[in-house]
Amino acid sequence: MGKEGSKEGSGARRRMVAGAADMIRRRGLASTSVRELAAHAQTPLGSTYHYFPGGKQQLAAEAVRFAGGYVSATLTRELAAGPVAGLRAFLDLWRATVLDSDFRAGCPVLAVAVEEQPAQAESGAVAAAAEVFAEWEALLARSLVGQGVAEDRAARLATLVVAAVEGTVAMCRAKRDIRPLDDTAAQLEELLAAAVGP
Repeated sequence: MGKEGSKEGSGARRRMVAGAADMIRRRGLASTSVRELAAHAQTPLGSTYHYFPGGKQQLAAEAVRFAGGYVSATLTRELAAGPVAGLRAFLDLWRATVLDSDFRAGCPVLAVAVEEQPAQAESGAVAAAAEVFAEWEALLARSLVGQGVAEDRAARLATLVVAAVEGTVAMCRAKRDIRPLDDTAAQLEELLAAAVGP
């Protein structure tokens, strides 16, 4: 019974984190209450405070890490075939997110990063967003270095890729048009291919 209860609790906790990531990518953090997050995850409100005693900030931080981890796992797998393959996978993830949601969803990591007030910059959610962005940059940079690109240039290119894609996803949602992402994809792919060389 203890093990079953533990599995059940673990499943409820995962549902809450995944549900929070989904709501944040659609509505942002500021527009989402803990009550709504619990309802979206189909869990009692009391469970939210049981599993996340730090409240909304703790839940948001875990949601950001959850979403970031999914992207990182995809990047890690695809970067094994090289930086351009990793870039394509990164772009494909966001293209699917935007199109499958009919332009209603974006990146929960970006949503948290841009919505939180400067006074909250040290909050768990913002710190988690910074960690996720840094991890994506590090994965891309390591792949470029592995292909012979100098470390400083690889780091700058990785930052450019993450910043360009995140910004372009926001543009696509605002314009309700995927073209900005496709245009950015073409330019970034040329840039990485030139950096890696033949």
